Amino acid sequence: MNLNTLSLVNYKNFESQVFDFDTKINCFVGANGIGKTNALDAIYHLAFGKSYFNPIAVQNINHNADFFVVDGKFTKNERDEKIIVSLKRGQKKVIKKNGKAYEKFSEHIGFIPLVIISPADRDLIIEGSDTRRKFIDSVISQSDKSYLTELINYNKVLSQRNALLKFFALNNTFNADTLAIYNEQLHTYGSEIFKKRDAFLQTFIPIFKSRYEAIAQSEEAINLTYKSDLFNTKLIDLLAKNINKDKALQYTSVGAHKDDLVFTIDEFPIKKFGSQGQQKSFLIALKLAQFDFIKQQSGVSPILLLDDIFDKLDENRVSQIISLVDNEHFGQIFISDTHAERTEDVIKQTHQSYKIFKL
Repeated sequence: MNLNTLSLVNYKNFESQVFDFDTKINCFVGANGIGKTNALDAIYHLAFGKSYFNPIAVQNINHNADFFVVDGKFTKNERDEKIIVSLKRGQKKVIKKNGKAYEKFSEHIGFIPLVIISPADRDLIIEGSDTRRKFIDSVISQSDKSYLTELINYNKVLSQRNALLKFFALNNTFNADTLAIYNEQLHTYGSEIFKKRDAFLQTFIPIFKSRYEAIAQSEEAINLTYKSDLFNTKLIDLLAKNINKDKALQYTSVGAHKDDLVFTIDEFPIKKFGSQGQQKSFLIALKLAQFDFIKQQSGVSPILLLDDIFDKLDENRVSQIISLVDNEHFGQIFISDTHAERTEDVIKQTHQSYKIFKL
């Protein structure tokens, strides 16, 4: 999987810019605030139809413009593919593949396998369970279309059930039959989601552990644990059991939307007991394991984006990461860094072809 050319019009701080890329390593270097991360985010946009850093789509339009266009020319399995993502103020976003617009954005997910490693990933450790669920969902969705459909349907039914609970509270009424319909649907979709998350993590966790060992070069016992109420009780029974609580709260308090991933180091939460270096190694291992899993499932090497990755890592960890990417297992890599010399010194160690873009 290669991105050959990236063309940006009115995307964030870029008014008009074209990049022609190397098939192996590409580096964006320059001072903070110059647009290095924005260039990586544009590539992410082509894979997922949205920004990694700013979920409010209209805020990705340049301040002086009414629209943005991100245009990418790729080679996948020896075929040329063209993806365009565009947005005009007041209108819906459009994603086109080879000139044809998608009816549903979800159809595009997984077509361009991509993994990003960024300082923003720290949210996986410090934020709530929602962020970690999104991580699991994003990895599975890239290789399993039916999972993404189940997830979309589950969230739709969940919103309807929550709206019904609010309606009951506002009107001082209750209808068990209507609620039962939503319970049944949530149970159907939720049970499938739980099964697929559990199966995914059984494959994923060993990959993650071996990645961490390679980066950290240490004996620390790190772990990921999947936490879900559905291990012990069927969702339909959980919903029945918690109905009074749900009526009082006016939302659904149990289900697949409450699952979590617990991150530990030597059996303690990494959020409280992991050093900055350990946390960074943990997150990089998590994302490289995501890369391995997607490649295993799709047979295509995902594009790898490394945003400001050398910051807060000692030289030993940096060289470990570089030695990991210095093999045929990895395809095309994009790096952003503030220090041009540091980047070039590190890249030269890989013996791969590269291009440096000074912004």
